[in-house]
Amino acid sequence: VAATTSCQVLPSARCLFDEPFQVKVGGLRVGQMVTVKAASTDERGVVFSSSATYRADGDGEIDLDRDPSLSGSYVGVEPMGLLWSLRTDTLHWYFFKNKVVEPMVVKLSVHEGEGEGDGRMLAEVTNERFLIGDGVSRLPIKEGNVQGVLFTPPEGPFPAVLDLCTFMSEKRASLLANKGFVVLAVEKSTLILQHFVSHRWTAVVWINGCSANVGFPLYYKKRQILSPLLYDFSKVIPTESGARIVKCCVKNPLAEENKGSLIPIQQAKAHFLFVVSEDDLNWDSKGYVDEMVQRLKHHGKDNFETVCYPGAGHLLEPPYGPYCPSTFHGLVRYPVLWGGEPRAHAVAEVHMWKKVQEFLRTHLSCEETKTKAML
Repeated sequence: VAATTSCQVLPSARCLFDEPFQVKVGGLRVGQMVTVKAASTDERGVVFSSSATYRADGDGEIDLDRDPSLSGSYVGVEPMGLLWSLRTDTLHWYFFKNKVVEPMVVKLSVHEGEGEGDGRMLAEVTNERFLIGDGVSRLPIKEGNVQGVLFTPPEGPFPAVLDLCTFMSEKRASLLANKGFVVLAVEKSTLILQHFVSHRWTAVVWINGCSANVGFPLYYKKRQILSPLLYDFSKVIPTESGARIVKCCVKNPLAEENKGSLIPIQQAKAHFLFVVSEDDLNWDSKGYVDEMVQRLKHHGKDNFETVCYPGAGHLLEPPYGPYCPSTFHGLVRYPVLWGGEPRAHAVAEVHMWKKVQEFLRTHLSCEETKTKAML
């Protein structure tokens, strides 16, 4: 009697977005070659897919935590490879997932044979990956020109985090709220300094940031406090894919004419976690952090720590989402390469996410004078 092939997602087919899963396949013939596929559709209707070929063991089973992929979207033992290797045929497309009340839905299926062909499907299962956990509330906030979303866990009090997004996203904020932080996500372009400057910020997570104020002047109480560091677009590097490399386009913040854009980080009393992707093609994140660290040390400061990720690109996010090599850049108005190698980038995101939470828990408490952090 032929065994029925099964495909399981453990410990549960429903989990949080930033939680790993274990995929197991059973009921195969000894040594049978099969292709495990994953597919997910983003909020704009674009389909992402991945696949990997595996050989069943002596019990007719495959365990992605143990067994290597022999070919496909990745090779080797990669328990979460089907997720970070998800790709779309649409060029320069980012996997849009921002509706936190709806899960990322991943269809996993097992097919006869090797490769990306249409081998007969033997089993399938659906994995739902939620951005917001049970009991976490979501409240849109609007005060003057400031718009954001506040995420609050159940049963406080909680340490508070302000999540500054280059372009508005609720993903990171909602996932942090699941970990016990109350988080306000705000798009940087809507930030009005006087709303926040009176607070005592005790911890700052600085992810692939610049040491200067880029693009637009910064005002406080109608007075410019930092001039903008501008781009030199003659230094754009085109590529065959149509995406461009803009890493060298940002002008030198240390040049005399640009020093008015430098962020006076040496005056800050907060603790800093500098997160650096060494293969960032958006700009020179490593160089900027090295300069800030040198400046802090020069002023006798030791209120910082740095973590660097070789092989990681600019877009460091909470883990287990699809790696994004290039997208349309909202500021320069054309597609750019973000850098990074897919596997190294995925490893960096897992480590970074744990490091950020550890850092925030170390430097935040729920005391009145020590409650706020900035991402």
